Amino acid sequence: MNYFRTALLLAGLTALFMGVGYLIGGGTGAVIALMVAAATNLFTYWNSDRMVLSMYGAHQVDAGSAPEFYNLVAELAQRAALPMPRVFLMDEAQPNAFATGRNPENAAVAVTTGLMQQLSREELAGVIAHELAHIKHHDTLTMTITATIAGAISMLAQFGMFFGGNRNNNGPGIVGSIAMMVLAPLGAMLVQMAISRTREYAADNYGARIVGQPMWLASALAKIENAAHQVPNMEAERNPATAHMFIINPLSGHGVDNLFATHPSTANRIAALQQLAAELGTQTAPRPAGGSYPPRSPWGGSGQRGPWG
Repeated sequence: MNYFRTALLLAGLTALFMGVGYLIGGGTGAVIALMVAAATNLFTYWNSDRMVLSMYGAHQVDAGSAPEFYNLVAELAQRAALPMPRVFLMDEAQPNAFATGRNPENAAVAVTTGLMQQLSREELAGVIAHELAHIKHHDTLTMTITATIAGAISMLAQFGMFFGGNRNNNGPGIVGSIAMMVLAPLGAMLVQMAISRTREYAADNYGARIVGQPMWLASALAKIENAAHQVPNMEAERNPATAHMFIINPLSGHGVDNLFATHPSTANRIAALQQLAAELGTQTAPRPAGGSYPPRSPWGGSGQRGPWG
């Protein structure tokens, strides 16, 4: 059902884009709009990961520079039956994370230094598993395409103000152009947010199943949500179109679950994870992995807190 809803929402976003093109230039405008969208998405398909990682100043790490973190990602990727993604760190105090890349073979997982410092290793595992779930479900490509089309709709609507104000050219007229400038980007934003919210629930569920402990992720979400109220992410503030990529909205100080939120409310997500934990018969609080990760805990010992013990 989640995939069906996402497909419908993407179709609606594409139709909205073509509709704006049609209002500006009739049938020809709709075709041109579709061609522009295709060209933009083709570029984004090949370059989206490099663009967003560069935007946030992320630097790649490996088994030599961050062995414990890198090995954790590798172990979780193996459990999810995924190729090893590239691993990146962002020098950012706000705890957060995202995944990017056009497919599992070209994926990357990026986390902030704040996440590494403030989460336990169990919670960090839950976050990484969530991002791997996005990769597994090809959400990284879907969300990139969504952001690209939504941004293009906004630009196209503004373009329509210059060429759609004259009723004699079969355009929408000045009143229609102003309405289009307001309503088209708003509609695109709503569809983009709806897609993001749909995929977050699915990634929470699958990520929790990867680690086998839903409450690890639930505890991490609560911590990240609380920090997002207090620690600003200035790069995200400058690039709000990327906010939907993060596990928790880096811009929002509110967890309201409505059409104008890029993510479902954290309380609702935690409630869903609690229900999953009850179904799986797991613990209700983070704890060392014990026998979950043979032959030993991925944290290098039981009872230690913090990402480095």
